[in-house]
Amino acid sequence: MLKKLKLHIIVIALVIISELIGIHKINVGFGTIVILPMLFALIFGILITVKPINIAKKNEINQAGSLIGITLMLLMAKYGTIIGPHITTIIKSSPALILQEFGNIGTVIIGVPVAIWLGLKRESIGAAHSIAREPNVAIIGEKFGLDSPEGDGVLGVYLVGTVFGTIFVGLMAGILATATPLHPYALAMASGVGSASMMTASVSTLAELYPDMSANIKAFGSASNLLSALDGVYMSIFIALPLSESLFRKIYKYKYKEEAPKPVYLTEKEAEDKKTEVEKITEVEM
Repeated sequence: MLKKLKLHIIVIALVIISELIGIHKINVGFGTIVILPMLFALIFGILITVKPINIAKKNEINQAGSLIGITLMLLMAKYGTIIGPHITTIIKSSPALILQEFGNIGTVIIGVPVAIWLGLKRESIGAAHSIAREPNVAIIGEKFGLDSPEGDGVLGVYLVGTVFGTIFVGLMAGILATATPLHPYALAMASGVGSASMMTASVSTLAELYPDMSANIKAFGSASNLLSALDGVYMSIFIALPLSESLFRKIYKYKYKEEAPKPVYLTEKEAEDKKTEVEKITEVEM
């Protein structure tokens, strides 16, 4: 505890400053951007690690990383207490909650062509087969290895998502809620992408915009996130990844007028050896 004293002081300071700034709503014509204290805390947290500010040094960054799992467990426990009282409503909406995972195919259909257009090759398969959270990094790592082109792609999106994903999802939720006819419950379900931090940012924004629906919004978001963590893995393995490879071969041939480079799959022994490497790079986020 004493060794992490500086880290705790930094965190408390960021929380107090962010809460004092409060919630801000910005009307942008086509919708409303909701900036929550959580987003301010994330931005400030990034800023204090860069030079010349450099308040949080490498030691604090490493310590913070080791505590993420604990804090997310507490967060998910809290969301579990929210799901319980609304379990009847959630059960009635179960088909929608399960089928919403097919939205992941949209990531493939849009992401792979854009990635190839930007100049990526087999990296586009790792980058665009999912939103590249921890389970997806593990899938690519065990099938191709993280030192492969596919590994470069998934790790690139993973790192960008870790730094900017929560901010982006939180802001996008406010815009979609106010600029489109989508129901808040539908957006809450869409918030459950398999990342607790992203889901929390999106659900908090929706709850601020629709306080009378706040409890159900949080329940739908939490249930959706849990299901995404479960069936999202199978969706990636059996549908999204094969579709990404198929789409990659067709678009690559169309663009470069030649056959796409073939993948190099790991053997069973190589995949087993790579498991430790994957575990070191990622932390499981429910």
